[in-house]
Amino acid sequence: MPCSCCTVQLSVLGVPSPAVTPTNLLLWFTEGAADGFNIMPPHLPGGLEDFVDHVVPILRRRGLFRTEYTGRTLRENHGLARPANRLAATAAGEDVAV
Repeated sequence: MPCSCCTVQLSVLGVPSPAVTPTNLLLWFTEGAADGFNIMPPHLPGGLEDFVDHVVPILRRRGLFRTEYTGRTLRENHGLARPANRLAATAAGEDVAV
């Protein structure tokens, strides 16, 4: 029986299966058709649990879903530099462009 999570937005493919979903995500990603995905389960929390339990493990085995984060913050995980603290610079008497 297909998991309910895979019918979301992928039902246009006519194959709502946990094994086909990661294959299509991989294809769309590697071919440049998508650079990310929004998962919208048809019901909560079961639809999201289905996706996490059935699809995410397949994506992880294929190297498409991280198993851990390298940075400690969202900013570090996106490779963004920490901006200068405007308040600290002002207190030190420096001019800071806003």
